[in-house]
Amino acid sequence: MNPSGAVQRCAWANTANPRYLAYHDCEWGVPCHDEVRLFEMLNLEGAQAGLSWETILNKRDNYRAAFDGWDAGKIARYDAVKVAALLADAGIVRNRLKIAATISNAQAYLRLCEEMGGLDAYLWAFVDGQPIRNGWSDRQQIPAKTSLSDRISKDLIKRGFKFVGSTIIYAYMQAIGMVNDHTVDCHCYRVDVV
Repeated sequence: MNPSGAVQRCAWANTANPRYLAYHDCEWGVPCHDEVRLFEMLNLEGAQAGLSWETILNKRDNYRAAFDGWDAGKIARYDAVKVAALLADAGIVRNRLKIAATISNAQAYLRLCEEMGGLDAYLWAFVDGQPIRNGWSDRQQIPAKTSLSDRISKDLIKRGFKFVGSTIIYAYMQAIGMVNDHTVDCHCYRVDVV
């Protein structure tokens, strides 16, 4: 709490959008080990490229419906008819490259599952199973990418994933709690993240 009694949050959290506040308070920076959500967030972060996160977050339920609850097995088999339906769906970002990337990502994800057991095992191995907890006092200090996001991005690209540049991957790492970048004055910073 700040002196006025209001809950203190990261400066980027849009207090006018309840969906955004719930995302900030309950998801962002919280370690995630759920395979479906890890796959969902990877694709949503890619869909955000060139747009605001709030735009994607507001369409999240539509994405879940349009992409079969993020069932990678189904998405990997999407055909031209399904792609045409997605391109006509006003509830999602109708970008042909991003839709194609989601299908490619589903195929790459299934290969990753066979080889590594899934995104959970793969991603958390990069940080020895423990989130990186930074101590930023101002959001301007938070990097857009790091050497670790560079490394993960390069590896994912090698594995056939699309829309996984280093900046997207760093945002993804924050979203799934591999990195806790809540500023030190935010009420979420002190939350037990273990």
